[in-house]
Amino acid sequence: MDKRKVISAYKRGFITIQECAQILGIDTRQMNGLMNDPQLNEDSDRLRGPQSVNS
Repeated sequence: MDKRKVISAYKRGFITIQECAQILGIDTRQMNGLMNDPQLNEDSDRLRGPQSVNS
């Protein structure tokens, strides 16, 4: 599974940080490093695509 999609699912609240770490095969403490990685943050924003604004 694509790491960016797993992290995106965590950020959206679909899975817990423990589940995210387990899927990625890393320790929960290592998740902090991934969450602070600007490249992964940029990619997850790009995966969402353009957001519409409803007035």
